[in-house]
Amino acid sequence: MATPGSASFTSAITDVALTGGMCQNGAMQESFVISPQSALLTPEARGLAALVQALRHGGALHLSQAAGPLAMDGPPMLFCETSGSSGAPKVIRRRPESWQRSFEVTAGLFGLGPAARYACFGDLGHSLTLYALLEAFHLGADVAALAGMRPRAQAQYLATGRISVIYATPTQLRLLLRGAATAGIAEFPALRHIFCGGGALDSALQGQLRARFETADLRVFFGASETSFITMSEAGTPAGSVGRAYPGVDLRIDAPAGETGEIWVASPYLFDGYASGAAADTRRAGRWLSIGEMGYLDAAGHLFLRGRKSRMVTVADHNVFPEEIEAVVAQVPGVAACAVVPRLDAARGHRMIAFVQGTAPETALRAACRAALPPQAVPQRFIRIDALPLLPAGKPDLAALARRAEA
Repeated sequence: MATPGSASFTSAITDVALTGGMCQNGAMQESFVISPQSALLTPEARGLAALVQALRHGGALHLSQAAGPLAMDGPPMLFCETSGSSGAPKVIRRRPESWQRSFEVTAGLFGLGPAARYACFGDLGHSLTLYALLEAFHLGADVAALAGMRPRAQAQYLATGRISVIYATPTQLRLLLRGAATAGIAEFPALRHIFCGGGALDSALQGQLRARFETADLRVFFGASETSFITMSEAGTPAGSVGRAYPGVDLRIDAPAGETGEIWVASPYLFDGYASGAAADTRRAGRWLSIGEMGYLDAAGHLFLRGRKSRMVTVADHNVFPEEIEAVVAQVPGVAACAVVPRLDAARGHRMIAFVQGTAPETALRAACRAALPPQAVPQRFIRIDALPLLPAGKPDLAALARRAEA
C-alpha cells in the first residue's frame, strides 16, 4: 500500500489527479453521485434521506447547518456553510470534481472501494461528515451516519456493523474511546482505516487510539473547508507534525527555510470561492491560496503548524500562538477540552487565559506549560469550566470565551 512521501504515493497523483481524477466509470462526473453498489446502513439518520434525494436531483447541492441538505437548480456545484472559529457564517462554493479527485487518490492509496464500510459521526452540515459520505457514495461503499448516538452506542455499532473506515475529529475520537471503554469493547476487528481531521490530535490520544484500534491504520490530515486535504501523516511522521503534502498539493512558506511563516497551498482540491460571507484570513495569489495558518517545514518536507495568524498575539515582545498552549494543556491527564484566549495587558501587550474542561488540578496544568512553553506563553490564569461553549461546527466559541475572560 502506498504511503505519503513514498514513490508510489507520489506517483498516484500522476495517475489520478493530474490526469483528470478519473472515476470508476472512466470519466469525471459533473455532479456528485450515489453508486448503485452503496448501501445506507443507517437510513433513519437525520438528514440522510434528504441528502440522497438532493444528490439524485443532480443539480447544485446546498448544505445548511440549520436546514440540512437542499437540492437547487443550476449547474452542479456544492455550497457548504461553515462558521470557522469566529462564528461568522460563510458559504463555501466548490465544484464536485475538486473533491472527486481526492476521492480517487485516497481510494488508490488505501485500497478503498465497494467492499469498504464507512462511518462518520458529525451532522451533515459539517464538511468532514459530508466529505466522508460523498466519498463512500462515489466509491460504491456502504455508509453509516452515527451522529446523535451516544458514544457507547457508536462503539457498539463499529464493532458489530463491520465498519472498516471512519472519518472523525479528535473530539469525536476521544468520545468514541470513552464509549468503547464504557461498553467494555476491546476489539474492532473489521476497522482498517481511521482518518482524523478538523483539529489537533495530541500524541497521548494517538497512543490511546492505536492501542484500542490495533487493526486500524491511523492517518492525521490537515486541511480546511476551503482547501480540502493539505497534508497527511504517515509512519515515521515526527511528533508535532501534521505530515507531508498530500499528492497533488504544493506547499510554500513565506519565510526562510525552516522558519515560521504563512502557509500557502496550490492544488486541484481548492474551493472556487465564497458564495456569501468572507474570511479576512483567506487570500489568493495566482494559483496559491492561504487560509492564514502559520507554520514551518523541516528538511524532509514535514509541516509543523504554529497556529492562525489572526490568533497570534504579542506577549512581552514575543509572538504567542494560543493553539500551541492548547496542545500542551490537552495532554495533561484529566483535561477533556481546552481553549485559550488573550486579554489586553498594558505592560506586556497581552496575557493568556486558559479555559479548561476537566478535573486536572491547576498545579499540573501550570507545571506542564512551564515545562513545554516559553515563559511568555504560560497562561496567567486557568479557569475551570463545565463545558466549553461551541459553535455549530463543534469548535470552541472563542468570542464567547473572550467576553467571559473580560468579565
